[in-house]
Amino acid sequence: MLAEGGGAFTQGGCSWRTLPPIIAISRYLYNGMTKFVFVTGGVVSSLGKGIASASLAALLESRGLKVTLIKLDPYINVDPGTMSPIQHGEVFVTDDGAETDLDLGHYERFIETRMKQANNFTTGRIYQSVLEKERRGDYLGKTVQVIPHITNEIQEYVKRGAGIGTPDAVDVAICEVGGTVGDIESLPFLEAVRQLSLKLGPNNSAFVHLTYLPWIATAGELKTKPTQHTVQELRKIGIQPDALLCRAQKPVPEEEREKISLFTNVPEWGVISMWDVDTIYKVPRMLHEQGLDGLICDKLRLNTPPANLKRWDDLVYETEHPQGEVRVAMVGKYVELSDAYKSVNEALKHAGMQSHVRVKIDHIDSELITDANAAEHLGGYDAILVPGGFGERGVEGKIATARFARERKVPYLGICLGMQVATIEFARNVAGLADANSTEFKPDTPHPVIALITEWKDADGKVYTRDANSDLGGTMRLGAQSSDVQKGTLAHGIYGDVVTERHRHRYEANVQYLDRLRQAGLVISALTQREQLTEIVELPTSVHPWFIGVQFHPEFKSTPWNGHPLFNAFIRAALAEKKD
Repeated sequence: MLAEGGGAFTQGGCSWRTLPPIIAISRYLYNGMTKFVFVTGGVVSSLGKGIASASLAALLESRGLKVTLIKLDPYINVDPGTMSPIQHGEVFVTDDGAETDLDLGHYERFIETRMKQANNFTTGRIYQSVLEKERRGDYLGKTVQVIPHITNEIQEYVKRGAGIGTPDAVDVAICEVGGTVGDIESLPFLEAVRQLSLKLGPNNSAFVHLTYLPWIATAGELKTKPTQHTVQELRKIGIQPDALLCRAQKPVPEEEREKISLFTNVPEWGVISMWDVDTIYKVPRMLHEQGLDGLICDKLRLNTPPANLKRWDDLVYETEHPQGEVRVAMVGKYVELSDAYKSVNEALKHAGMQSHVRVKIDHIDSELITDANAAEHLGGYDAILVPGGFGERGVEGKIATARFARERKVPYLGICLGMQVATIEFARNVAGLADANSTEFKPDTPHPVIALITEWKDADGKVYTRDANSDLGGTMRLGAQSSDVQKGTLAHGIYGDVVTERHRHRYEANVQYLDRLRQAGLVISALTQREQLTEIVELPTSVHPWFIGVQFHPEFKSTPWNGHPLFNAFIRAALAEKKD
């Protein structure tokens, strides 16, 4: 029976109050062996496996456990980041330069552990690794097969992500398996985690399955059959879920939970509802109150203090009791794709909470914006944000947006491409460089104020080179890099002497044009320490209240607890210039 707060709280007659400090509890009790939770999904994709996994991780972390998350992506792409946002949504970038699935953004926003390259891998990376070993002769001429070679490699990658055998080893690793049960692409991953759970033993692994209960309006019924069938598929390949997370519009009625339990062989207390909520930060408490973390702790024989969810309750209170509102226009290329700007949306909300206001974000298609109609589309907003993107489509609309914000003195934040279009606009309309452009969009532009750099050094000192013919997927400036910040600038007030942020781009502000832009009044407020590449541009406060463009992606480091200094400053500027 589960004790108060879940888990075998006083198991073996040992009270947690007699144990060492929280940080050391787990290792004291089970000798530091890493436990695993495997999260799978069924029926349809986009059910929220990432948020569910992150929420469970947050609950376990609140019990004093050291937790990490690993995403297994069933794509042949070697990096998830090489995929189009139209198919994949946002690409999340880690400090060590991994281009990962967007779920890693949720992981970093929900728990304290920072994600690394080892926290996300694809089918493509697994096959690449196995084939490299085969070419080297590591298998001594043996036939290389999915079982055991591919599945063994997947298990090694999972162990690596959990830090097993290193000082970074965690107490619990939550492994989210991408795709849906029944997909041919996911089968090697599912087989690998089944094998790993067998090797680990029954009290060292648990399975959580996310499924969908559709509401059929014409029949007035909640349908359980899809859930029954997806669990049947799991059981056919030897996986029995310990808990079911049932996604539905509303809480699943007791009668339906009982039926699901009988058909899936999951105890009724393991059939847990995940209904629609107005903020993702309500999910941890929703799952906790239904006993998910307690069930997992019990299954894994983890003896912990009860979960402490005060920080989550405070967060939800802040979201539900704003003291005002600001309106932000986000002018982007992929506005019809809800996942394309996931981290930017969250960063704006986090910054709003720091100023106790609700941030209302209107996503506007940049293809609709021209110099002639910019006022019609953008008038009345308290601030304007132009996020990243690639390709020529919609760029002129972004340039027109930057011009509107500059001339009308609306607070402006440009991120990545948003910084580049602000630079192009300034070059054209202030510096007198007619037809200035980026060589990404117009290779023969007379004034390439944005161009492809040929060499740069990463944080580890490795020098990278590239040209126009280099592999697109492997020649971006990636990961965390530091830049010096000029004193007396807006950027210095936000970051101090040095800024360290994450990057993902190929094109840069052309060093050859910087002096000309400076003479025209553009402030280059941050440059990389080696190559002197432009990281931040801004307008003096004497001509504009708040206008900043950054080459990096600050949204990746925003958390609901502290926000991010750049976004916090942006929302404060929006409040200061707020329209009635």
